[in-house]
Amino acid sequence: MTLEPLARPARLRPGARVAVVAPSGPVPPERLERGLDLLRGWDLDPVVAPHALDTHPELDHLAGTDEDRARDLQEAWCDPSVDAVLCARGGYGAHRMVDLLDWPAIRAAGPKVFVGYSDITVLHEAFALRAGFSTLHGPMVATEVFLKDAATQQALRSTLFEPESVRTLGLDGAVALVPGTGRGVTYGGCVSLLAADAGTPRARTSAEGGLFVIEDTGEEPYRLDGILTRLLRIGALDGIAGVVCGSWEACGPYEGVRAVLADRLGGLGVPVVEELGFGHGPTALTVPLGVPAVLDAPADGGRCTLTSEVPALF
Repeated sequence: MTLEPLARPARLRPGARVAVVAPSGPVPPERLERGLDLLRGWDLDPVVAPHALDTHPELDHLAGTDEDRARDLQEAWCDPSVDAVLCARGGYGAHRMVDLLDWPAIRAAGPKVFVGYSDITVLHEAFALRAGFSTLHGPMVATEVFLKDAATQQALRSTLFEPESVRTLGLDGAVALVPGTGRGVTYGGCVSLLAADAGTPRARTSAEGGLFVIEDTGEEPYRLDGILTRLLRIGALDGIAGVVCGSWEACGPYEGVRAVLADRLGGLGVPVVEELGFGHGPTALTVPLGVPAVLDAPADGGRCTLTSEVPALF
């Protein structure tokens, strides 16, 4: 079945109330406070979820218990006074709490702005598949890239308030690994999380017509090879319209990463763009997921871009 566009949430207005949640790893309080100050400077009203600064009593790689992390997200989503739900950081833990969420209630509450990346990929997929909502693969409130990089900040701010102004994405360094043009609905995230999710109940079974948006961190080329090979073997990439690659932070020498990408993705017969400028790298542009878009990878070395056919938010 060909991927269809998902329901988009409304753009934010000055004074909008935004909930900050921690579905995965523990959050450094000082970095969170700096991120909240940035949001306040945008004339937003951030509210920290009750358990966002928790640490699991026994597993210190988790921000509190699975039940509490799920409850924070659930309550924020179903609170009609909350206009957006922003993640504080990634890490690990979304897989543990995603099935504790009441997805019929979330679906009934309707779409809202949801922003995150890395481990939050699990939730992007769940919002798409279980609720039918478009989400934003973008920087998180308590991460260094959000706190320090002006381009990252501006991309998110523009997406939230003036989404029509950032329909075309792509840093100047983006290049065509496989040239061509592809049109489809964007989906994806951190590729190791997508591979881990594959085969689980309610996971994506078809991505036909999709534009595969991927990035990762800390995966050596041989591990990235295994991740992509698994996705290929189970047919997860059958029928896709293109591949949009972001950063591969701490994944070893980039020439090794590029060789794996070319070997594993080059035979799909679709355009592949590398280094578009999102993910764990020094700049994290905001990429809308679940929207129709065009991937342009010129063969003559021209600028590579991903252009949404509609604004990320209405």
